[in-house]
Formats: sequence, C-alpha cells, structure tokens
Amino acid sequence: MNLQELNDLDLSNIGVWPTPIKAVIVLLLCGSIAVGWYYFDTEDQLKKLEKAGKVELTLRKTFEKKQAKAVNLEKYRKQMEEMKRSFGTMLRQLPDKTEVAELLVDVSQTGLASGLEFELFDPQGENRKEFYAELPIKIKVVGNYHQFGAFVSGLASLPRIVTIHNITIAPRKKKGGGLVMDAVAKTYRYLDEETGK
Repeated sequence: MNLQELNDLDLSNIGVWPTPIKAVIVLLLCGSIAVGWYYFDTEDQLKKLEKAGKVELTLRKTFEKKQAKAVNLEKYRKQMEEMKRSFGTMLRQLPDKTEVAELLVDVSQTGLASGLEFELFDPQGENRKEFYAELPIKIKVVGNYHQFGAFVSGLASLPRIVTIHNITIAPRKKKGGGLVMDAVAKTYRYLDEETGK
C-alpha cells in the first residue's frame, strides 16, 4: 500500500478499506476510548482509593491505640483505685482546722526536744490553694548542725505533713556562739469541698 492509495480512501465507504487500515483505525479508537475512560473515570477512582487508604491508616492507628487501652482497662481501673486510696491517705495527713493548733505545738515541741532554742516562732497568714490551705511559720532557732538535723528529721516523722523552706544557717553573732537557722516551716490543711473553709 502506498501513499496514493491512502489518499484515495473514501470516508463514506469504510467497509471497502483494506484490512490493515481498518485494524489501525479500530486500535486508535480503542486507545482513545481507553485514555478517555481513564481520564474521566478511573483517575478519580484512584484518587478516592488513595484518600480512603490514608483514612484507613489513620483509623487503624486510632483503633490500635484504643485496643491497647481496652486491653489494659482492668489495670487502669486498679491503678485508679490505688491512686484514690493514696490520695485519701495523703488527705488524712492534712489536718482540719481544729488540728492545726495541735500541729503547731508539735512543731514547737519537736524543736525543743532536739535541743534547739527558739528565737522566733511566728505563724503567718494562711494561703489558700485549690483544695488545701498552706500555713507558713517563720522560725529562727539556735543550735548546732546535729540539732538542726534532729529537728528536721523529727518534723519528717510527724503524722502530718510539714515541709521546710528557705533555710539559711549562719554563725550566731550574740555571745554564747552556736549557729542560727532561719527557715519557713509550712504545714497544710485540707479545705472542705462544700464550705471551702
């Protein structure tokens, strides 16, 4: 087949065209349909499939996290119960309003039992926090390192919570020598949830 024969082909009578030309035309039509089909339909489906794959991956990770929590749910419940018991125990270490005076006496007696001489014992105003109140006590005591250690150890062994802050130890300037410890002892009390007192 030559170029002249291709120019002589009649578009109104395709049935008489040579078979190789008909085959090429059919292949071109099939290729055009396939490209159009991909462009107008399959491409969108592939994008949706990729997006769904990402969503599936996110959901799978979320599921795995929740499954891990569900598997350990009983452990979490036991841990929560233990935390509630511990919290209750700690709350019992915070005195209510009526026990604060007794606690102040305990702090004072602990210092005296350690052999310290009090120069200052000054309870300050109460500082309220969320569920507890803080009562700072400025103290100034005279003694030696061992007595200071015994005092702090005695405070730690009290059944109520007492903490020591802002400690400074310096030589005593008055006659008699020794050391002076300035500190702030803080004791805490639980605020009643209903009254906030």
